[in-house]
Amino acid sequence: MLNNKLIAASLTAVMALGAVVPVMDVNAASIKVASKSSQTSKKKAMYTYAKKMMKQNKDGVNGTAKIFSKTDFKTTGAASGYSDFLLGLKKQGYKFTKANKKLVKKNLIVSSKSDPATLATAIIGLQAIGVNPTKYTPAGAKKSLNLVNTLYKQSMSKQTVNVQSQALVAVSSNKTFKKPSKAKFSKSSLSLKIAKSQQSNKGWAYNNTVASVDSDTTAAAVNALMMGKSTNKKVTKAEIAGRSYLKKNIYKSGAFGYTYQGKQNPNANSTAEGILALSTTKTSFKFVNKTALKKGQTATPLKTMFSYVKADGSVKDAYSMVLAYGQVSLAATAANNGNYSKKLVYTFK
Repeated sequence: MLNNKLIAASLTAVMALGAVVPVMDVNAASIKVASKSSQTSKKKAMYTYAKKMMKQNKDGVNGTAKIFSKTDFKTTGAASGYSDFLLGLKKQGYKFTKANKKLVKKNLIVSSKSDPATLATAIIGLQAIGVNPTKYTPAGAKKSLNLVNTLYKQSMSKQTVNVQSQALVAVSSNKTFKKPSKAKFSKSSLSLKIAKSQQSNKGWAYNNTVASVDSDTTAAAVNALMMGKSTNKKVTKAEIAGRSYLKKNIYKSGAFGYTYQGKQNPNANSTAEGILALSTTKTSFKFVNKTALKKGQTATPLKTMFSYVKADGSVKDAYSMVLAYGQVSLAATAANNGNYSKKLVYTFK
């Protein structure tokens, strides 16, 4: 039986989570976790809701807004977060029909002139529906386009860390992807670039300033660095430090969020991103739904994330159900019913 004394964390655990692994035993005994039955129920409700969204091509919040539409989204042809939405469906066992694939391919706007974020998103989204992004013929085009090669030939030097993270995830998502001879970056160089933009408080910010560091950007960077699999010591050190930032900035409720004008804003999306980052190593995985990250924490991130999922499967306070379903469903996949998996959620082959 646990006593009331603090238990010293092992050196291995300390190194894996950035020398800030929580060492309290009282919270570990009392923290609320997401039961397997509740996880099953919530995931089923979300899946049912998302399938209707896909069938109706509706964003789930606005009755008239679409997920895929060249008219509504003139530069991309799809709503923000569509790739996570599609991948979330795939991870939950959805079988995309010919009509589904036609809808996506008909509306998706991508070309050799697309920006890195658009290319990276398309690479993930197309793989989710079973389409090869290295041999993709965009709507209206006569020739196929290798989106991976096209992305590799984009400069990453002036991109935000969020876009850099997206690009690293995209080119790392499939082991069959090869770096072309005239590439402007490699997985290693991009990983190092991301690591070098880490701020003094060990987090990352969309605009590379310490004042704007947030959990979402930090979690995305950690996940991307893990996807990149760089062995550079600066990169591995940044990964560890990034998880330590998340440890310090989890709310007592078990949620992650952002602070605006001095007010904390916990939410499902940020919590999902935190779960994805914590699921990247076996040591940090236990903080998803087993052990507290910090003293006073009342629930695990998984328990709290699912508390935002309503009975009908929609996500409370979501301004975009496309993005909310995508991120929450992928986080649920990463949680993997309590069983750690080395295969990260954005990995296809």
